[in-house]
Amino acid sequence: MENIAVIGAGTMGNGIAHVFAQNGYKVNLIDISTEALDKAFKTIEKNLDRMLSKEKITTETKEKTLSNLHKITNLKEGVSDADLVVEAATENMDIKLSIFKQMDQFAPANCILSTNTSSISITKIAAVTKRADKVIGMHFMNPVPVMKLVEVIKGYSTSNETLQTIMELSKIIGKVPVEVNDFPGFVANKILMPMINEAIITLHEGVAGVEEIDTVMKLGMAHPMGPLQLADFIGLDVCLAILKVLQDGFGNPKYAPCPLLVNMVTAGKLGVKSGEGFYNWSHGTKELIVSDNFKA
Repeated sequence: MENIAVIGAGTMGNGIAHVFAQNGYKVNLIDISTEALDKAFKTIEKNLDRMLSKEKITTETKEKTLSNLHKITNLKEGVSDADLVVEAATENMDIKLSIFKQMDQFAPANCILSTNTSSISITKIAAVTKRADKVIGMHFMNPVPVMKLVEVIKGYSTSNETLQTIMELSKIIGKVPVEVNDFPGFVANKILMPMINEAIITLHEGVAGVEEIDTVMKLGMAHPMGPLQLADFIGLDVCLAILKVLQDGFGNPKYAPCPLLVNMVTAGKLGVKSGEGFYNWSHGTKELIVSDNFKA
């Protein structure tokens, strides 16, 4: 493989593009928004500068990484010579299915089509293509340049050849791939999202405050950050979308999202990306919010 196309210039997309480019691959980062692409490239350069200041990379590595990256606003153009496409768009079924239909139409016949979905069925996504054997899940963790894990999800029709290719490729770019089966939420979010949801329920019921809940999980369970802070980083809208996929997929009420989470997303309080969630992030730092809206 030489040419990688990444669709979506958001947090996950720019991180995935960064990692492939740093490991010597030619990368087309595709997004319909030139503003999003410009922001993504600034983020990648900032992250490279941080690595450079910590002497984790050289100036030559930074320059080569940036030279391997290309901004593309047209999907057909962006995937036309790709060996692998990684879709990293919004966690929305309709959007992903639409993108995969286009990817299937415009990408070369031998190209593997992958998705960074954190919860949606690979089998369902593959079904809208004519190459279901070449469709697979590559669920990277945030922040992508730092986190080692990649959940590799094999759909019902994914070939063993495709699976092994992606497992090996993940190792080449410095990740640790873990093969998991195609169930709603896979492993990471099937476990993580109920925990985050339970933390929100605990806050909503008035058992403890935001800071207290996060402190218990950090100091008592050795988590690097509390579940409410983590939810802010993931995006409360993303958390809600994943919980709905779990609830629909398993038909189990234990995955029902807390009303507080639903209300916060409806009100546009999405976490870091909107400047406010369980904490206030509008000044670039984490500030505690004391709000009666958190209580039932």
